[in-house]
Amino acid sequence: MSFNQKGKETHTYDAIVVGSGISGGFAAMELCKKGHKTLMLERGRMVKHGEYPTANLDSWEIKNQNKVTSEEIAAHYYKQNRLSWWVHEDNKHWIAKDDEYPYDEVNRFDWIRGHHVGGRSIMWGRHCYRWSDIDFEANMKDGIAVDWPIRYKDIEPWYDYVETFVGVSGQKEGLKQVPDGKFLPPMELNCAEQFFREEVAKKYPKRVVTPGRTANLTQYNPEVHLGTRGQCQTRDRCWRGCPFGGYFSSLSATIPVAAQTGNLTLRADSIVTEIMFDTNTRKATGVRVKDAQTGEIVEYFARIIFCNASTVGTTAILLNSRSDEFPDGLGNSSGELGHNLMDHHYGMGASATLPGFEDKYYKGRKPLGFYIPRFRNIDAETKRSDYIRGFGYQGRAARYAGGDGTEIGVDLKNSIFQPGPYRIGMTCFGELLPYHENKMYLNFEKKDKYGMPIITFDAKLRENEMAMRADGIACAAEMLEAAGCIDISTYDEATAVGAAIHEMGTARMGRDPNTSVLNKWNQMHDVQNVFITDGSCMTSSATQNPSITYMALTARAVDYAHKLTDKGVL
Repeated sequence: MSFNQKGKETHTYDAIVVGSGISGGFAAMELCKKGHKTLMLERGRMVKHGEYPTANLDSWEIKNQNKVTSEEIAAHYYKQNRLSWWVHEDNKHWIAKDDEYPYDEVNRFDWIRGHHVGGRSIMWGRHCYRWSDIDFEANMKDGIAVDWPIRYKDIEPWYDYVETFVGVSGQKEGLKQVPDGKFLPPMELNCAEQFFREEVAKKYPKRVVTPGRTANLTQYNPEVHLGTRGQCQTRDRCWRGCPFGGYFSSLSATIPVAAQTGNLTLRADSIVTEIMFDTNTRKATGVRVKDAQTGEIVEYFARIIFCNASTVGTTAILLNSRSDEFPDGLGNSSGELGHNLMDHHYGMGASATLPGFEDKYYKGRKPLGFYIPRFRNIDAETKRSDYIRGFGYQGRAARYAGGDGTEIGVDLKNSIFQPGPYRIGMTCFGELLPYHENKMYLNFEKKDKYGMPIITFDAKLRENEMAMRADGIACAAEMLEAAGCIDISTYDEATAVGAAIHEMGTARMGRDPNTSVLNKWNQMHDVQNVFITDGSCMTSSATQNPSITYMALTARAVDYAHKLTDKGVL
């Protein structure tokens, strides 16, 4: 073990950002654009835009028909492969290996991680939906957990700001539960999806089938979509990494813009072990880092620290930052750090065959299909007696290879080139309530290979979620039936917290320092120069994909921190 000897002389910055994913990239870009010399620390390996090993491979060029061998799964991906759709040959290099980054579970938790520059912004699903006051007021109205310290009006201009830069395609629908945004032209519904939209609207007018709102550029504007970006080529290979920069990621957008300012220093293989705290000033002084390759311990110093290491990663760092002042973790005077762990629950939905349209096909492979926003518990008319909150759906219609699966030889080859009928599939994403009992914590008696305490998860779905799941499945079948589908099949597969890869909570925002970790500006109640704008800040989970909200909160928090530095407060 060795500490840098010159300390503050050579390792001081205006700001430090921990993490390089969706929110970390945005934090670094905003800080750099405002003139702050910024150090970005990423625990994983260096990756640069364009370094995507499988991005240009056709399906027949990927070994084992894109399946990872059972031996490799057993050795490296035994937990992450519990989500059978997740680990493949074309994306496994983006997935942290379970044997190298172990964790424990009281209840099953599916922790999907990517340790590399860009983080999960390379593999994210890219759905972007604004939250509304239905979401921000929900805890208060339901008497659940604590009230959000912000409302939609507080974040609305920041949604405008980040959506414009990100480039979100979508269709305006005028729905109060998912407000319209600054949209690029939508990825239009194909003929089967459009028919489904129209037929569902006839029978269920409050259920709106709309094109998915996605961070894929349907219209590229080089003056707005900065970085190394270009128009989406509709190849549907997004989770491999996009050499065209057709979708938003840290690698293609925020990091290049931050670098162009000359204010960014990016350091990979840098495991932040703790945030250092000065009891005299009651501020954080910097971070302690372990080099993942050499084991060297280095300290870096800054006036402002943004924690964006992901919901779990950020809270693990804070819990490990113990001192006499904060024996249970930095900024944890409320005792809420690590609690209120949320995700969306899914693994339920339906699929069916849609007769007709045999004479119609579609061009390209758009990266997503339709979205059905929440339609339960949004007003008196839609209120349920068996559960609170709600769910939404993501789905698509497509034509797959023809044949009935019994063909062999020449018949099999011929059937592959004949399109079969349209199939519609839809997956339900439900809200998970912020239960105090759902938590993560550190086992200081058990360490990983880097000497960091092992994380233990103890979270599960409860009665409200189970009632919601039953209704979500029934509603999916109803809509498919309304569209005249046949062979309707529903499913309710075992799922766990973490499976939707939308972890939230653990360092929540709130109005009261006694019951929350952060204030309305994503600033720690206890340590005023530490800001947290990744998923750990969330006070409830809503039903919408959360990443665009993380980015809006990040831009807002950086603007606030910058103003405090101008005033000499930080």
